[in-house]
Amino acid sequence: MSDAIDLSQKLSTFSDHWSPRTVAQFNACDVMVVKVEGEFVWHKHDDTDDFFLVLKGVLDIELRDRTVTLHPGQMFIVPKGVEHRPVAREEVHLLLIEPTGTPNTGDAATAAARKVV
Repeated sequence: MSDAIDLSQKLSTFSDHWSPRTVAQFNACDVMVVKVEGEFVWHKHDDTDDFFLVLKGVLDIELRDRTVTLHPGQMFIVPKGVEHRPVAREEVHLLLIEPTGTPNTGDAATAAARKVV
């Protein structure tokens, strides 16, 4: 990688929600940006933790026993195997990091296709 990656510029290239875009890869992981709004499906990842960093907006991550609310600059890691559901009452911009190929719904059959920006 020879140039800085401008996350705001990458986010400006699309408007759809819940469709992560890979902006870089390192150590067999995808670094992605995504815009979210509304409720995502309840899901879990059996083999990997789930990393969320809020860039813009407020995100609730609902767990079965509590809700974690994230503001810009805050992050949360959902441990592998823990059911969760991200909820954004208004549009939220996120940075996600996960092993390459991890389905965003926890199930390859229902996952969003990976896109690169």
